[in-house]
Amino acid sequence: MNLRPFLEKLENDGELIRIRKEVSADYELANVLNSLGEKPTVFENVRGYDFPVFGGITSSRDIIAKALGTTKENLLAKTVAALRKPVPPPMADKAPCQEVIIKNPDLDKLPFLLHLPGDGGRYASATVAIIKDPQTGRNACYHRLMQVGKDRCTARLIPKRQTRTTYDKVPGELEMAVCIGNSVAVMVAASLGPEPGVDEMAIANALDPTPMVKCVTKDLEVPAEAEFVLEGRLIKETDREGPFVDLTETRDFERQEPVFVIDYITHRKDAMYQALLPGRMEHKILMGMPKEPTIYDEVSKVTECMNVLVTIGGGSWLHSIVQIKKKHPDDGKKAIAAAFEGHRSMKHVVVVDDDVDIYDPVAVEWAVATRFQADKDAVILTDQPGSSLDPSGNHAGKKTLTAKVGLDATMPAGVDPAKYVRARYGEVNPDDYRR
Repeated sequence: MNLRPFLEKLENDGELIRIRKEVSADYELANVLNSLGEKPTVFENVRGYDFPVFGGITSSRDIIAKALGTTKENLLAKTVAALRKPVPPPMADKAPCQEVIIKNPDLDKLPFLLHLPGDGGRYASATVAIIKDPQTGRNACYHRLMQVGKDRCTARLIPKRQTRTTYDKVPGELEMAVCIGNSVAVMVAASLGPEPGVDEMAIANALDPTPMVKCVTKDLEVPAEAEFVLEGRLIKETDREGPFVDLTETRDFERQEPVFVIDYITHRKDAMYQALLPGRMEHKILMGMPKEPTIYDEVSKVTECMNVLVTIGGGSWLHSIVQIKKKHPDDGKKAIAAAFEGHRSMKHVVVVDDDVDIYDPVAVEWAVATRFQADKDAVILTDQPGSSLDPSGNHAGKKTLTAKVGLDATMPAGVDPAKYVRARYGEVNPDDYRR
């Protein structure tokens, strides 16, 4: 479902909050959105700006599932299907995202937010960036933007990710279009990080129809229904980026990052700017959930994988729960090794049987308590490639190193399953006994 119809549906269902009181883009808006639990919200009156601001449309799996026409339980299957069978998106001649064309952009007119005291500057964070690699083609992903001038930002380009790889190898400037205000399908697809050559916009189109349109000034295509598009160039110049709060809710440090020069801005006539709070639920879900299909695919190569959850407690990046249908004694440990292949930044993984509800942390802890023996069922790996998001990692060298742990909390082989199954009381209606 495209963004506008989805917001309308949320409002009709009583799930959209409208804030009509004037709020400031300097900390206040972020604090209000956070205090509302990141529920889908539209801020109609942002001090000093002509554009309303919305956020919260990917703040829970249930909301994402509603936008994609499925349920939370079937969300993984839908995402896996789109990854396996992308559908090239159609092209439009005209598009809402180009109703207004601004030739001399002034970023001070866009409500880039100050999120938290200590931030390096004003940030755009709900930013789907699109480039083209000369060899592998179109790529869409997220790059946070910190404003450093009227028409320029610094863009956080993570090493070995596609945009950075392309930027480093091209001899001159790299065209990039940044889309702000996107459908849930586009937001999820841009989070997935498939292999080079797989078009994220084709994945978005497989999740939900996503027509594209060619940029006004760049040889790039962008979602036709986007609210804003910043058409520009990554130049061979760096400037300060950060500090910025990241997934683990700890502050990422200041770096020198490439400068993104904005040449044109296009937007809808009644455009709405999109906010996404760093370190909170939308950020976590959009980072963690897209790793579940890649873990699922790798684990499925070695055993029957039933479900995967990248957990909020692990920063939606460092921990996961993998549910399998165990058929062989070593399936649990095979699943551990495969899970680390499916998400190489992951630090800890717990593998459970198919009778354990992975969405219930108490049930997972119960499986560890009753089905796991540390001397037999733990896999410990030292000096492994880790994540820069983990403050406890070893960041002294060029690559972050960490220790990784896998817990095989599945039932041991060759035992009576009845010994390991939770006893359950029957369900009755208490009202029948109160009359």
